[in-house]
Amino acid sequence: MQNIDTESINTLRFLSIDEVQAANSGHPGLPLGTAPLMYTIWDRFMKYNPENPNWFDRDRFVLSPGHGSALLYAMLHLAGYDLSLEDLKNFRQWGSKTPGHPEYGVTPGVDVSTGPLGHGFAMAVGLAMAEEMMAARYNRDGYKVVDHYTYGITSDGDQMEGVASEAASLAGTLGLGKLIFLYDDNKITIEGGTDIAFREDVGARFKAYGWQVLRVASSEDVEALTKAIEAAKKETKKPSLIIVKTHIGFGSPRQDMASAHGEPLGAENVAKTKEAAGWDGSQSFVVPEEVKAHFDAKLPQCRKNEEDWNKLVEAYSKAYPELAQELTDRLDGKMDLDLKELMGAFKDTDSVATRAASGTVLQLLADRIPALTGGSADLGPSNKTEMKGKGFFSAEDRTGRNIHFGIREHAMGCIVNGLCLHGGILPFGATFLVFADFMRPTVRMAALMGIGSVFVYTHDSVFVGEDGPTHEPIEQTMSLRLIPNVSVFRPADALETAVAWKAACENRKQPTCLLLTRQGLPVLHDYAKTIAKGAPKGAYVLSPSSKDKVKAVLLATGSEVHLALDAQKALEEKGIGVNVVSMPSWDVFEQQSSAYKKKVLPKDVLAIALEAGVRTGWARYTGSEDRVLGIDRFGASAPGKTVYKEFGFTVDHVVDMVKKLK
Repeated sequence: MQNIDTESINTLRFLSIDEVQAANSGHPGLPLGTAPLMYTIWDRFMKYNPENPNWFDRDRFVLSPGHGSALLYAMLHLAGYDLSLEDLKNFRQWGSKTPGHPEYGVTPGVDVSTGPLGHGFAMAVGLAMAEEMMAARYNRDGYKVVDHYTYGITSDGDQMEGVASEAASLAGTLGLGKLIFLYDDNKITIEGGTDIAFREDVGARFKAYGWQVLRVASSEDVEALTKAIEAAKKETKKPSLIIVKTHIGFGSPRQDMASAHGEPLGAENVAKTKEAAGWDGSQSFVVPEEVKAHFDAKLPQCRKNEEDWNKLVEAYSKAYPELAQELTDRLDGKMDLDLKELMGAFKDTDSVATRAASGTVLQLLADRIPALTGGSADLGPSNKTEMKGKGFFSAEDRTGRNIHFGIREHAMGCIVNGLCLHGGILPFGATFLVFADFMRPTVRMAALMGIGSVFVYTHDSVFVGEDGPTHEPIEQTMSLRLIPNVSVFRPADALETAVAWKAACENRKQPTCLLLTRQGLPVLHDYAKTIAKGAPKGAYVLSPSSKDKVKAVLLATGSEVHLALDAQKALEEKGIGVNVVSMPSWDVFEQQSSAYKKKVLPKDVLAIALEAGVRTGWARYTGSEDRVLGIDRFGASAPGKTVYKEFGFTVDHVVDMVKKLK
């Protein structure tokens, strides 16, 4: 009989290719090649409890090349998670717990949704940062209540993606010693050998980033893999990359072929693969009794891991009651925010850019929410995102709550998602709105996972001015609204900004995007009570007409709300009644009752929308793009007020649009 390591690895391999074959869809090559890596991590090192997949102090695992999901599902099944053989047989089927790529919240034991290459790698950096932050805050001598590792598997494809390079560079700079990745170095991609497009020395690159780089000559050498991971754990000042020589499609007739990557092997090749390893090629979804017993024998220790931690936390609560309560509150996401207090920060302010108002609110929130952590892609002074007195997280200081992400927008978004997924962190990342394009895949992944990442985007319109069209967002606001399950706020003033930040902090099931101005805007003090009541509903009648007959609704967001108010005044002087509706958030408004929505936007009154961005999409509220004052071309370089005027954002233009309504 084969030894238990070999038998277990073969079980993982053959469950994986059975899943792919049953679905007639999937990726058999990576599971066959990297099964020994997966097994070694989970058998020798992972701290977990399948009976409580979300136990806080578990080790995290990230399969960054998510196309190899069949292997992860096989591993979770053997490890005792709530994932049955029947679930494996339903791989890639409607409503199954085994989707084509790993999905957080769908499959027990999946810590991170992966699939877009490089993203998992970058999110793992966020997970490792979160562990360091939490450990620095809460651990005390004799009480290591936060003590876990982030393990992962990465691939050639991951390492070709720029986001992985961005994240690796930051991880090395930060010295994340509890981040350990095994690199599936199989030299094959979909189009052929990696040398057709990728000839760099990955190990040398990672050494330059500040990583420890180790090598294992053969993926089949479990003892060598074990020693490498042990060496990685001993290096506490650097993250580790273990480069492992693997073979895509190992043991199959398609070994080392590009065709092994993304298509089923076929029944005949599946049988040959099993038979070559001494298995019965006619049987599928087989878990030998000795393999099942091997993993079942781990379950008592898995339970004990969590039980011991619970006892440690209980003792910690007695020794450090205030810290323990704070930790509990953070893990529960508990917070108590007072909107009146947040809005009150502007009682003596007449005019302020919403980016600056955001900075003021952020200071208040930082004092009230210990979990609040984040920073900017080297734009902190412009984004107004530095939390004063909270320090900067670095290799030298793990207690800082501000983060220097560097000019790495894509990685920043992924890392923010990783921080959020870890638990105990309420993260934000900031840049200019036009650079949301660099981050769009990360916002989408946050939305797909249903996590509460916060993305702060400033310089939100052509009012950016002299920097010109490269820096003036046109389509970005609408493009963010198009992503399902994303909450987007474009506040009109400081008071609506306070509402938006409160909503972002309290929304733990969706990412929130805050779109903020560079230019100063009047604070709408006269409407404070209306804003406090209405803005949390996404849209509301900010200024009702004083006339008995209302000809139109001026529906506006952000800085254009002030234009709407000025136009309302001019129209009413001409005897034309209009309501002004501020709509800081489309998605929040859509969650309101039909009765409320009809009250804000009556069916029998035409609406004109005002927003300094593309008109596309506004017809859902106006009935026609002809009733939208927007911008359907790129911006221009000139003083902001000039650009705004040249694009027609004037009182006279709005008045003419209303007068022409029939």
